[in-house]
Amino acid sequence: MSPEPDAMGIAGPEGSGSAASPVLGARLEVDVQVAFEGFDLEVGQAIPATGVTAVFGPSGSGKTTLLRSLLGFETRSRGRIALNGDVWLDSEAGVAVPPHRRPVGCTFQDGRLFPHLDVEGNLGYADRRSAPAPGVAASITRDDVVDALDLGPLLDRRPGTLSGGERQRAALGRALLSRPRLLLLDEPLSALDRRRKAEIMPYLLALHSRFGIPTLYVSHAVDEVALLADRVLVLADGRVQAFGGTVEVLEQLDLAPLTERFQAAAVLEATVGAHDDEYRLTWLDLDGQRLSVPRIEHLAVGESARLLVRSRDVSLATERPSPTSIRNVLSGVLVSLQQDESTAFAEATVDLGSHRLRARITRASAAELGLTVGSPVFALLKSVSLDTRAGR
Repeated sequence: MSPEPDAMGIAGPEGSGSAASPVLGARLEVDVQVAFEGFDLEVGQAIPATGVTAVFGPSGSGKTTLLRSLLGFETRSRGRIALNGDVWLDSEAGVAVPPHRRPVGCTFQDGRLFPHLDVEGNLGYADRRSAPAPGVAASITRDDVVDALDLGPLLDRRPGTLSGGERQRAALGRALLSRPRLLLLDEPLSALDRRRKAEIMPYLLALHSRFGIPTLYVSHAVDEVALLADRVLVLADGRVQAFGGTVEVLEQLDLAPLTERFQAAAVLEATVGAHDDEYRLTWLDLDGQRLSVPRIEHLAVGESARLLVRSRDVSLATERPSPTSIRNVLSGVLVSLQQDESTAFAEATVDLGSHRLRARITRASAAELGLTVGSPVFALLKSVSLDTRAGR
């Protein structure tokens, strides 16, 4: 095997581990610094090695540099990186595990499949290189991956004949067959249009529950982060701005300048209350208030669903509106009103109980409604995005 790093981010046999059940207390320890002319990255964070952690921030925030450091591609990295005590970088001790020995699977924006191989060949490449070490069970099989990502119809096709979504599914399959201990997904949806994103999102949503590999999901899209991640690491200017559970982080007001550029939003955790067969709706319970969404076929009463509500899709009223085509109206209290006098807009935060909503309204509307902190208001939800993972 070549000692050079693999361009696809696929770990070789020496570094490959099985995707076993999560280890209690498992974590990725990152204490790394990278210096460039005019920019430096400094990240010190212990990240639970379970579920999906989003690395979120605008272009130039340091997301790609952090990813390259984890992969071992950034030779200027200094500090320490370890996964469950397995040290990949320790500058003081002179340890720098090369990329091809790090048990990491990675996908990129463009998929980076081998163009001269069909999908079967791309999968086989990773499968052969990640033969399990003695005593380690191969818990991920080719058939598992093909089935999970619906790759059967694509196996005999070359990358040049695939759509963007199909290429990403194939690239994800190849990364899984490297049998990594950590999966890095670098903006996998950024090159796709809305329809292609909708096609691949169900596969991403089911990925962790199916294979159990801790995943870092790099993105600058707040909707992807809200629907996919269990927790969020926010980067800006090479520094960690926030870290914690997805709902809590996206509700932090001090992140407004960062997230506004990417359509500020709130995440709501609701419970399925009932299904309406006549109108094909599902009724959700949110802190004792009811929401209706297009019917969720595979969630049973009592199971949970995560909703993403963008601030641009929330209107406010001081009285409950008379019958309207907007189905979801929630009562709450205005707890913050930030007005940007350099623009026409203001951002309002409404407390619903155990959740908060953000609404982007005009400053003129805020004045006409007489909005003040502490006022009771009604939030009109024009649209929601829905994550239908049960129990998450």
